Amino acid sequence: MRQLIDHIVRTSNQRDHTNLSVSVADALIKLFQPHSLTIYRVFDNGDTSMIYACAGSQGESRFSRNAYLPDTQHSFLIDTDPLLNQANKLRLPFVESNDKDGYRAAFLVMPLDQLLYIVDIRFAQPPSVEQQTVLKGFIEYFSNHVGLLDYGETDALTRLPNRKTFDKHLYEVLSQAAIDESSCLANPGFPLRRQPKPEPHHWLAVMDIDHFKSVNDTFGHLIGDEVLVMFARLIRETFRFQDQIFRFGGEEFVVVTQPTDAESIQKVFHRFRQKVEDHLFSQVGKVTVSIGYSRLATTDTPPNVIDRADEALYYVKQHGRNNIACHETLVSSGELTAKQHQSDDIELF
Repeated sequence: MRQLIDHIVRTSNQRDHTNLSVSVADALIKLFQPHSLTIYRVFDNGDTSMIYACAGSQGESRFSRNAYLPDTQHSFLIDTDPLLNQANKLRLPFVESNDKDGYRAAFLVMPLDQLLYIVDIRFAQPPSVEQQTVLKGFIEYFSNHVGLLDYGETDALTRLPNRKTFDKHLYEVLSQAAIDESSCLANPGFPLRRQPKPEPHHWLAVMDIDHFKSVNDTFGHLIGDEVLVMFARLIRETFRFQDQIFRFGGEEFVVVTQPTDAESIQKVFHRFRQKVEDHLFSQVGKVTVSIGYSRLATTDTPPNVIDRADEALYYVKQHGRNNIACHETLVSSGELTAKQHQSDDIELF
């Protein structure tokens, strides 16, 4: 009992998804000594659900990965695993199987009925009734903790990560960008919507719904909220599950993409812009979007890259809206002048 309490106390101190998943995996391994354990982060774009192994163990070896930046080498479609797919389709909080390969149980972590994690645990023999009770209780606690984290990191209306989450994790994206640009590894067997080409880079885009104030003024804020919800859904449907999408507030959204070459990302942003223009929004009709974007440099800070994307967005708005613009392209063509950003170092004395 004392060991269980110690793990609950330790887990309760975690304040982000990565550390929380690692702490929960550590607790389950030490408390139950399973044959194997995998904690999957679930990413659902409305059509398909991808699951990403973010923490766990295989025998004596353990692994832990960034829960916010899924790696395609450790991800797959949930419907390729019969047991996990059964739990997902039926939204069962718990499913199990017991055959010649041993006992396996899968627990769905669904705070507020939103599937965010799956805990996949295997034993040589089925655990006792008492062990199953403790296991279910600990995962229920995990679900409650995830719900609290999600409440603080997620925009309540669109269910997208909020500005606070962006500020917290862009530095991790920049660190990953340095690794990706040096390796540029892609898994050819993974069903990406577009495969990276030579010289891929991370990109950050600022998206702004055109004339959104007039939507609120004409139709009211409730209808305006419906437009925001549908707009967020269109973003999810367009971008890959490992691309990060944020709502900055109001009608402004930010997308941070995984490595892609300049030509491909231009096509993606144009496709999304056209998708918004073609969509018929309930009661409002047609809505358009302006997009400014910039390449992430490994020496960037969040304010620097946001400023560049904002400059490109402002250019689009000054030249008719309903279009996209790349900051680097505008600078090379002489439409914009590159700014020299001062160091962020602060001299205290």
